[in-house]
Amino acid sequence: MGSGTTLVEAKLLNRNAVGVDINPQSVSISETNLQFQCETNSKIFARNGNATNLHFIRDSRIDFICTHPPYANIIRYSNGIGEDLSLLGVDDFLAEMSKVAKESFRVLKKGKMCAVMIGDIRKYGKVIPLGFCMMECFLQAGFTNQEIIIKEQHNCRSTGYWEKQNNNFLLLAHEYIFVFQK
Repeated sequence: MGSGTTLVEAKLLNRNAVGVDINPQSVSISETNLQFQCETNSKIFARNGNATNLHFIRDSRIDFICTHPPYANIIRYSNGIGEDLSLLGVDDFLAEMSKVAKESFRVLKKGKMCAVMIGDIRKYGKVIPLGFCMMECFLQAGFTNQEIIIKEQHNCRSTGYWEKQNNNFLLLAHEYIFVFQK
């Protein structure tokens, strides 16, 4: 759930929402960001947990899933949280994303949508098509692919860092938004 931007938007749109993050600091930041008044009756929950195990949500209860997982261990979002996907290499990351996909399929209502934003990564000068590998996890879990949206990235805060890492050569300047249907 990161900093809770999606939860804030859900509150503003009078939608019920559940945000889940493995990092307690993200939960705290999200709860702080949700402390504003607006004329809605929405129920918003920020929960510390692991998307591979959403035991607190019964089968076929969710209308829409929106997620933006880390890109394996390209940027680490915690120190020592054992189940943090941002600490895993590509193979272990994809194994865990398969669990996330299965759990997402379980909690989503039939006919409803799941949107996942993710980008590719570069290791040792080679592109790893992490997005398409992750897409396959969701297809194997039973989802059908409805759309592949390419989001171009311009003027990001981290552009300078990645330019130095890649010697200004072929920056990965896009992310995918995969829209799946159950």
